[in-house]
Amino acid sequence: MSSLAETRILNIEKIRDEFPVLHQLVNGKPLVYLDNAATSQKPKRVIKALTDFYECYNANIHRGIHTLAEKATKAYEETRLAMQQFIHAKHIEEIIFTRGVTESINLVAATYGRAFLKEGDEVIISGLEHHSNIVPWQIICDEKKASLKIIPITEIGEMDLDVYSKLLSSRTKIVAVNHASNSLGTINPIKEVITLAHNFGAVVLIDGAQSSAHLEIDVQDIDCDFYCISSHKMYGPTGTGILYGKKNLLERMPPYMGGGEMIKDVTFAKTTFNEIPYKFEAGTPNIADVIALHEAVNFIKELGKENIAAHESELLQYASEKLSNLPSVRLVGTSKNKVSVQSFVIEGIHHFDVGQMLDTRGIAVRTGHHCTQPLMERFGIEGTVRASFAVYNTKAEIDLLMEGLQRVISFMNNK
Repeated sequence: MSSLAETRILNIEKIRDEFPVLHQLVNGKPLVYLDNAATSQKPKRVIKALTDFYECYNANIHRGIHTLAEKATKAYEETRLAMQQFIHAKHIEEIIFTRGVTESINLVAATYGRAFLKEGDEVIISGLEHHSNIVPWQIICDEKKASLKIIPITEIGEMDLDVYSKLLSSRTKIVAVNHASNSLGTINPIKEVITLAHNFGAVVLIDGAQSSAHLEIDVQDIDCDFYCISSHKMYGPTGTGILYGKKNLLERMPPYMGGGEMIKDVTFAKTTFNEIPYKFEAGTPNIADVIALHEAVNFIKELGKENIAAHESELLQYASEKLSNLPSVRLVGTSKNKVSVQSFVIEGIHHFDVGQMLDTRGIAVRTGHHCTQPLMERFGIEGTVRASFAVYNTKAEIDLLMEGLQRVISFMNNK
C-alpha cells in the first residue's frame, strides 16, 4: 500500500503536496481549482518525467539504434503496456496513441466509418455527448448518406434506454456514447448499451474522457469495440491519449494518416502499410507526453481508483447538498450515479458573471455550454456553472465556493 493512501482513507494534504500549481495565490486569494473536468492538474512525477526526457534522453523513437533512441523507445512502449493494463485490453497492439479523445473518435469515424458505413445505415449517439462525439459522426453520415439517431435524455440527465432499445435495428452500424458526461457527471450504463447494440451487430465506441481518472475500466468485461482516453483529464500531460480498438477491427480499418512509421515498404508504385498499432501512428509522435502519461497511470494506481472514487463521491455529495440550500440555485443533472461533476444555474444571474466573480476570489470553475450545446438546449438553458472535483480537492475548498456564491448572489440581487 502506498504511503499516499491507507485503507481507503487518503491523506489529502500529502496528495496536495504532489501538485505544485495548487500552492499559489490567484487575485490575492489561495487558488481553489474546481475545473477538473476540463483538465486535471499534474503531479510532480509527471512534470519530472517530462523534464527528464528532454534533459537526459531526448531522441526520436523506433528507428534509431543509438543509446538515447533505444532508451526513449523503451520508455514510450512501456507506456503502451501500462495503458493496456490500465484498461485491461487483451493485446498490447490494441493500444493506439493519439492526441486524445477528439482525435481518437475522428480516427474511428474517418476510417471505420468510411470503410464500412453505406447509404441508409444508421449511427446512434446520445443527447449527453460532447461536440467531439457529435461532429465527426455528422461529417461521416453526411458523406456516406447515413442517418444520425439521438438517444434522448431524461429530466435528471440520464439516457432514456427504452427509447434507445427502440432506435436499434438492423440498420444500426455504430453506437457512440460517453462513459460519463462532462457536463452533468452522469455515469452511463455502458455495458447494457453495448450488449443491446451487439444484439443488432453494431460496433460500439465509448468516449472515456471523463471516466479514466474516476472509474474502473475493463474493456474486455464491457466488451466495447473502441474506447477513447485523454491523458490530460487523468493527471497526465495535454496532447496525448489513446484509442483502444479490438484487434480484428483495427486490422480491417484503413490508415488515418500517411507518412513515416505507418509503412512497411514504399515505392512510387505501391505502399505496404505497417501492422497495428503503428499503422495508425504516422509521423514523429508526442514522445515526452506519452512517456509522462505512464507516471499519471502510476499515480492513479498508487492511490487506487476505489479510494479516489470514494473521496470524490464524498465531495460531490457535500457540494450538491450545499448548493441545493443556496437561494435561487438549481442543480442541472441529478442522477444518483455520477462522477464528481456538478452543474448548476443561478436564477437571474448569467453563468459567465458567476464565473468571473468567483475568479476574483481565486476560485476556478467552468462556465458555458461545456461543448454540449444540444444538451443545454434540452434543458432550456444557455449554459451552466460547473464545479468538478479531483482527488486533491477538499471540503474546505467547497466551503470557499459556497461563500463565494453567497457573495455573488447577494451582490447581484442588491445592484
